[in-house]
Amino acid sequence: MTSTFFEPGFRGGGPVRSVAHILDAASPGVAPILVTRDRDMGATEAYPGLSGQWVDRGRARIFYLPRRQPRQWYRLWRELRATRFDLLYVNSLWAPMSLVPVLAARLGLLRAERVMVAPRGECSPGALSLKSGRKRLFVKGWRRVLRSLSVEFHASTEAEAADIRRIFPWATVRINANQTALPPEPAPVPALSSVTPGPLRLVFVGRIAAMKNLALAVEALTLVWQPVVLDVYGPIEDAAYWRRCEALLAALPPNVRAEYHGSVAPSAVVGVLADHDALVLPTLGENFGHVIAESLAGSCPVLCSDRTPWNSILRGGGGAVIPEFTASAWAAEIERWAGLTPEQRRAARIAAADAYRSWRADSVRVTILDLMSELAHQR
Repeated sequence: MTSTFFEPGFRGGGPVRSVAHILDAASPGVAPILVTRDRDMGATEAYPGLSGQWVDRGRARIFYLPRRQPRQWYRLWRELRATRFDLLYVNSLWAPMSLVPVLAARLGLLRAERVMVAPRGECSPGALSLKSGRKRLFVKGWRRVLRSLSVEFHASTEAEAADIRRIFPWATVRINANQTALPPEPAPVPALSSVTPGPLRLVFVGRIAAMKNLALAVEALTLVWQPVVLDVYGPIEDAAYWRRCEALLAALPPNVRAEYHGSVAPSAVVGVLADHDALVLPTLGENFGHVIAESLAGSCPVLCSDRTPWNSILRGGGGAVIPEFTASAWAAEIERWAGLTPEQRRAARIAAADAYRSWRADSVRVTILDLMSELAHQR
């Protein structure tokens, strides 16, 4: 397996947690090896004591690949070349940590019976709309390499599988829902006696990048008349995009207060969400949406775009789905939530907790590595 970012880092978002769960939940018959970068997203320094090292994690082995050290790369390749792998599984369609091993397999420099790509939402219309010209050119050439290897794809949902097939019509797509380590029960909803009237408390948790669309949420708040508080958490992935968000934050009216709190550790995310009335997420697309699951685990409703697999759950009581990507549409929904009484806000939190229980009861338990192992044994 390869993944650009992995623990102890967390700024890479949901995919980091998905990969961690895949490794930790693999059955005894699977012995995964993961190669990842030796630093977190946006970090200039490597993880202390991990660069160029193998680390055991249960049955999995992890190698933290250093930057600009060709000797380490060569040593790693020599070690990996000695093994014939049942599966080469890469996270991302076009990250260097995916391109290099796939090309190595194509050239015979790595020996793998099968190759699988997990695009992690990169084939969605929203993702492809960003730097679209460059991506179209890349896919035109990369498609030939992937087809020559009979590459299979991992999709989290039927919708993501359809996105993949639009670009790779010949593709074999294995659908296996993402899983993540979350509590069996949602956070307790405070008693009504402890709830005091006040402004609507919104929270945004995610990477500060165009894909997550924080700017639309902030722009909507410039049109809201009722008191609202917005707390923003997440690493700044795109500095230019953050400058745009800062300009919008500076233009907020007096009735809206907003604050950026920086990154939040994964272990603290559910607690942060539980302290708010709703998560606001105008995302351009999610193949899963870990923060949505975490929000419901915190008994925190979700105000979300319709570009996620959670539409039916949110419409059924987990929050609200706003299909339009306009500031006026989002402002109207936020205004409606701001007008709820304390009793109504508490009822919405109870509904979010119930939605979480329903989702947990139906969530998939078999990981993609176990699924592929079963298929290999059937051959």
